[in-house]
Amino acid sequence: MKARVKWIEDVLFLGESGTGHSLIIDGPEEMGGHGTGMRPMELLLLGMGSCTAFDMVQMLKKSRQDIHDCVVDITSERSEEIPKVFTKIHVHYTITGKNVKESQVKRAVELSTEKYCSASLMLGKTAEITHDYEIINVD
Repeated sequence: MKARVKWIEDVLFLGESGTGHSLIIDGPEEMGGHGTGMRPMELLLLGMGSCTAFDMVQMLKKSRQDIHDCVVDITSERSEEIPKVFTKIHVHYTITGKNVKESQVKRAVELSTEKYCSASLMLGKTAEITHDYEIINVD
């Protein structure tokens, strides 16, 4: 896997993935940011959220759950001192579908967080990560 980050100006950067996708990365306004892109630490949370969401969708589909939506909401706290690492992260899963079994959702959360989500496992080295979920069954 490869990635590239190119400085544009001030604390504004262009991030490019090895697969050819790009996004704008910007710092906080108090450090010269323009408010035009995501901050690096936000990207870490999005990476973790998308990693675990990917796992959830794959596992729930594999277990024949009729899911229509998967939303992962993340809240976090960071250290006050440099390095300002994440110290607490809470992940809330909202799974919407038809006749979704709680046992399958619970098992998918456990497998993602304990075995498959590389991003969660890495961030868990500095942060206490907690999880919960809700299931919205629709007809």
